[in-house]
Amino acid sequence: MPIATSFPALMMKSTAKIIAGLTVAGALGACSGHKPSAPPASAMAVKPQVQAGARKTHGIPPIKLPGERTVEDVLQMYGPYATSKVKSYFDKAKVGYPPREVTFVALKQEMKLELWARDSGEFRFIRDYRIRAASGVSGPKLREGDMQVPEGVYRIAGLNPNSHFHLSMKLNYPNEFDLFHAWREGRADPGTDIFIHGKAKSLGCLAMDDETIEELFVLTAHVGAENVKVVIAPHDPRTFPLKADIEGLPAWTSELYSRISREIKALSPGSKPVAAAGL
Repeated sequence: MPIATSFPALMMKSTAKIIAGLTVAGALGACSGHKPSAPPASAMAVKPQVQAGARKTHGIPPIKLPGERTVEDVLQMYGPYATSKVKSYFDKAKVGYPPREVTFVALKQEMKLELWARDSGEFRFIRDYRIRAASGVSGPKLREGDMQVPEGVYRIAGLNPNSHFHLSMKLNYPNEFDLFHAWREGRADPGTDIFIHGKAKSLGCLAMDDETIEELFVLTAHVGAENVKVVIAPHDPRTFPLKADIEGLPAWTSELYSRISREIKALSPGSKPVAAAGL
């Protein structure tokens, strides 16, 4: 297959902006044990002007040793093709690309990840993706090794181009809510290293297929990780209410579920997405 040897100047400038401020927050620790050093979490990507419609592998970077691939390499390899696909979803939803803000809604029971975004005005439903694997059951994550996917409202802490699971995006679990309740209950190790990643295998993470994580990774780089929220729910609260009625759940689960429900319902007041575009 011929390899493109040139890259439009506009895309190169945009990619340089992304890389200048982008954090790599560690490899897939909970799922692989690989932890390169992490730059400051405050460094985030800036919005580029995106050119779509290119081939999937647009200029393969030089071969590097394991752990040396950069976010720039990933954007060069997968960016044009992933962007052309994602932009078509945004065009259909009548939302500009790249948007100002993105929210991913992960529904554990439905095994579905919804993509919502806005540029100005209200959030709009863009599409959904199938979650290929997510270990554990309904209920929040409480400790390291419990194999639970967390439940709550999170942010993307960084992008990892050297994941053992193709690509990954680290969540800021445990967040302040998780840490506060762990402290009150004397749980010294609530767990860490929770990612959205590829390879369709999960040990407490949200596993997508490889092409999906390429799209999510590139989208997050273009929007800026500080502008991406991830809401994880045991099931869709727009279908039936979240109730903390499972034996053994912590007393604070009702408060957590109220927060999750408010976040999801605020995206689509009075309605829920009808079309399951990704299924």
